Amino acid sequence: QVQLVESGGGLVQAGGSLRLSCVGSGRTFNNYAVAWSRQAPGKERELVAAISWSGATNYADSVEGRFTISRDRAKNSTYLQMNTPKPEDTAVYYCAANRDPFTSAVRSPTSYDSWGQGTQVTVSS
Repeated sequence: QVQLVESGGGLVQAGGSLRLSCVGSGRTFNNYAVAWSRQAPGKERELVAAISWSGATNYADSVEGRFTISRDRAKNSTYLQMNTPKPEDTAVYYCAANRDPFTSAVRSPTSYDSWGQGTQVTVSS
């Protein structure tokens, strides 16, 4: 498995911006698709953005056009840039790595077997 550590969460005003970071270690992080998911209290976990090993991206409708996922191979890292966040984006955000190498940017949670500990994002209105 890949070890993942998220950072960058916090309190942000609606309409502002925030960038989450995730550093991976263990198996060759850059060969695996990576995703960001979130879970709000009382709601199911939602996989909001994914990026393939080659850089292709895939977004949930709820964040399309506002959030951007990217990766820096030199730093074994992936990022989630959150622009114009809304109060409904409040959740714990998790980074995840796909179980198989060289896959596309799938948004099925069952495709991912390594998860970080999560970082809280709170969007105030």
